[in-house]
Amino acid sequence: MPICIPDTLPAVDVLRNENIFIMSSSRAKSQEIRPLKVLFLNLMPKKIETENQFLRLLSNSALQIDIQFLRIDQRTSKNTPTEHLNSFYCDFENIKAQNFDGLIITGAPLGKVAFDEVVYWPQLVEIISWAKEHVTSTLFVCWAVQAALNVLYGLPKMTRQQKLSGVYAHNITNPQAPLTRGFDDTFLAPHSRYADFPSDVIREKTDLMILAESKITGAYLMATKDKRMAFVTGHPEYDSYTLANEYFRDIHAGINPTLPENYFPENNPEFEPKAKWRSHAYLLFSNWLNYYVYQLTPYDLNTRDLTID
Repeated sequence: MPICIPDTLPAVDVLRNENIFIMSSSRAKSQEIRPLKVLFLNLMPKKIETENQFLRLLSNSALQIDIQFLRIDQRTSKNTPTEHLNSFYCDFENIKAQNFDGLIITGAPLGKVAFDEVVYWPQLVEIISWAKEHVTSTLFVCWAVQAALNVLYGLPKMTRQQKLSGVYAHNITNPQAPLTRGFDDTFLAPHSRYADFPSDVIREKTDLMILAESKITGAYLMATKDKRMAFVTGHPEYDSYTLANEYFRDIHAGINPTLPENYFPENNPEFEPKAKWRSHAYLLFSNWLNYYVYQLTPYDLNTRDLTID
């Protein structure tokens, strides 16, 4: 089954041109199926680009998914038209009384910003705490992982001296875990972050299971034992050109970035990069939807207490 999104969302045309199966909201209403309700908190500046990336991965599932976009920053966006935000995004006040099957919180370019200096930090803390009672399973991505570790476990902000940028190999640490079911023993995933996630700190300071890691990136994939929270420290949703776009953007801004590792052919930025992580990304999101959301969530979201002890 496809993802269900508004008929006029820009992603509709983009994904259909890629031969990805989506369903407009008008068509979905005619089916007698209880779709999964997934809330999507988009913290990235280029929201339309991020929508396309995540919706692409969510589409590769046998489940029908009803996506609700959420925003918490009311400032005028420099990268996304106000009309788009007003048409497709809701405010937290409008949905906080509801329950959801899943919640995805994206990364944000805030690697060097202290938590208490983030404009919407109080609202994000509220949403992460709210999710424990109102969401069956929450998926945190990149910077959102750092934020969640602080809110849920009291971990201080850990920052790398040099930005981690490139495509890295990771090893499975628990091949029996549902979230890594079907993964290769070693798989590739992109990273673009200043945030640091040392595996030894995660093991010492939290009760999280580390499901995949590497010596270079640290912990990559983590989860709570009850499957109610999952954490991905990289960017499996990235398109083949996303790291290149970031690299050239930083060059033009005079930042003098390091070349993304294991990304450009022959380490030459004049050569076209190829995505080597796409199959992993699709499988990761499919496993999360199936084993962490669908298998746990009640048919009627209002009939079960979702509180995490």
